[in-house]
Amino acid sequence: MDSHCFLRFHFPCFLLFASAACCMSHLSLLGIHPLDEKYYSSEVIKCKDGSKSFSRDRLNDNFCDCPDGTDEPGTSACPAGKFYCRNLGSKPQFIVSSHVNDHFCDCCDGSDEYDGIICCPSNCVMGGNAEYMINNCKSKASQDGVKSEESVHNLTGLKLAIILQVVLVIFLVFLWSFRRRTRSRRRHYH
Repeated sequence: MDSHCFLRFHFPCFLLFASAACCMSHLSLLGIHPLDEKYYSSEVIKCKDGSKSFSRDRLNDNFCDCPDGTDEPGTSACPAGKFYCRNLGSKPQFIVSSHVNDHFCDCCDGSDEYDGIICCPSNCVMGGNAEYMINNCKSKASQDGVKSEESVHNLTGLKLAIILQVVLVIFLVFLWSFRRRTRSRRRHYH
């Protein structure tokens, strides 16, 4: 096996393994807002409602120790829990913890489906958060002084132009085929 084939096969495997190892090291902090990372860094963590304390090894262990869900921000174990989607490239958001690993991609970065049953590609930068994209487009339009009625009118005109072009192409194809058919009939009769 030459070195080119070796690198072609083993280098992607190494990258996959390295990224998986990196993700597994941060699995205990999954679903935590960046401002709360310091709160969860101590060995003994207090429930945010003050009801009890738990050790760091019980964080995201899929068993609800705190009634408010403080100990399970990255799992669906606590009904009152909240999962934080970082959504890099889009709008960060909290989702209810029951949506974690429910086989539906709720976060545009796919972080809520980490169990490996389904693969959620990160589409935050590509506009995965539709609400964010719509609001972002509206704010840009208002900043530029373009009114939404004008935009709708322009889009309607564009749609009409496209429909007319399609009708024209269909008519030309029909005319071409009709003319070809009549020519072949003339040749056939002569």
